[in-house]
Amino acid sequence: MSEEQIQNAFLKKLSVLAQRNDPIPPALYTKYDVKRGLRYANGTGVLVGLTRIGDVVGYDMIDGEKVPIPGKLFYRGYDVASLVKDAERTKQFGYEECVYLLLFGKLPTQKQLDEFTQFLGLRRTLPPNFTEDMIMKAPSSDIMNKMARGVLASYSYDTDPEGRDIANVLKQCIELISRFSTLAAYAYQAKRRFYDDKSMYIHNPLPELSTAENFLRLIRPDKNYSRLEAEILDLALILHAEHGGGNNSSLTVHVVSSADTDTYSAIAAAIGSLKGHRHGGANIQVMEMMDDIKSHVKDWTSEKQIRDYLIKIAKREAFDRTGLIYGMGHAVYTINDPRAVLLRERAAKLAKEKKCEAEFRLYNLIADISPEVLAEVHGADKKICPNVDFYSGFVYSMLNIPRELYTPIFAISRIAGWSAHRIEEIVAGGRIYRPAYKNVCDVRDYVPIEKRVK
Repeated sequence: MSEEQIQNAFLKKLSVLAQRNDPIPPALYTKYDVKRGLRYANGTGVLVGLTRIGDVVGYDMIDGEKVPIPGKLFYRGYDVASLVKDAERTKQFGYEECVYLLLFGKLPTQKQLDEFTQFLGLRRTLPPNFTEDMIMKAPSSDIMNKMARGVLASYSYDTDPEGRDIANVLKQCIELISRFSTLAAYAYQAKRRFYDDKSMYIHNPLPELSTAENFLRLIRPDKNYSRLEAEILDLALILHAEHGGGNNSSLTVHVVSSADTDTYSAIAAAIGSLKGHRHGGANIQVMEMMDDIKSHVKDWTSEKQIRDYLIKIAKREAFDRTGLIYGMGHAVYTINDPRAVLLRERAAKLAKEKKCEAEFRLYNLIADISPEVLAEVHGADKKICPNVDFYSGFVYSMLNIPRELYTPIFAISRIAGWSAHRIEEIVAGGRIYRPAYKNVCDVRDYVPIEKRVK
């Protein structure tokens, strides 16, 4: 046997031992009333904090009972749909305004927004030698991994990385918000060169461009993009910038920040959370499911063929056999996900420009049929609607953005919300997060090493 084979055999033996001694009987969670995943049995979240940053609304309380209503997403008390509508009316890119609102809790005047946008734009370039030393010399096959390492490496380029006063933390956050699109784009280019054996293009970001425009410019060899392409990517950034303090990555920022650590450690931890398949990778699962559906449904206009195949998926007879129709359902939204509604409207325009209307109609049919199929197969009473992940991957594919960049785009957007939550935790938190864990291991008598048996 080779040294590698010996090592693998040894690790396999140890892994069996680890798995044997770690399981916890499910009945114990009920016995001790444990809120697994910080969730009650009805799926609602355990209240662990207060926030002024974002809110997710899917129900109204009427006579003491929860009644489903059309979903709403609020940033600092403002309906996100209003922000999107005004950006469209004024023909401005709206993500930068969302960043301002999330960080400072108020809507900017045009002058304040212009000053802030210019401030962001001037900070998109990475520090001197950062690209060569921190990205090109240590590329990663996973862009989220490279982004996390890039954030941690930024600590070394900061003259006051440990400063906890709000002015310094704000400076750090704004620089990260500004540089995230550059960091992701360069990490992608390094991956192309060192892992995909393709050409690498390193373009300089332009300070006068929006986050969406710069990102499209940096990932494309010819640096070209249309106004509509940039607008719909800007919309996606707005819709993903924040989603209440209870999502896993925002909670991570609160938990890590509550330990009184530095900004770079807190944001890198949030990236690690978002990288997880249960959090940031949902739109990729939707795309993989759609690939499977398109290969098995011959007539994309046939509701019967689509329904029949969705039933197979729901019954665990097709695709990944989990019984899940990805992109369907949400913990809070029931009647609709407002983000999906807004993205779907703009996706229709892009589908026409990209000649993807047949595929867009297929998406809409699946969105309409899936809730009925899931209710029929699984017998669930809760209303189900398509969530933002159902359409976001389709939008990115029409923008010709590679799938390995879908979750990094989420991070490029969500750094705004993470930064706001970090500042909120520093200002209003004041206590380290220390949830309780019940130990369910029996006390055992120690056995001297010479008396132990295999």
